[in-house]
Amino acid sequence: MIVTIDISMYPYKNEFIEPINGFIKIINTFPEIKVQTFPTSTIIQGEYAYTMKAAQDAISEAHTKYDKAVYVMKVIPDYEAL
Repeated sequence: MIVTIDISMYPYKNEFIEPINGFIKIINTFPEIKVQTFPTSTIIQGEYAYTMKAAQDAISEAHTKYDKAVYVMKVIPDYEAL
């Protein structure tokens, strides 16, 4: 199953640009997902298990590098599968 995940990151810092850019850089290292970045969120798309694991790993790495943040995710199944 192909999914689209819309992720917004809200760092617990006054200087929020660096953590957000860092998260985007991390998520772009996963070769099997399509990544699109917009002003308020990043959208990733790919096979369900791989894409969910990529999101999980990127959040974990960003937490290690940039500390706490709130992540809001919407997981949308491939519309043709509905």
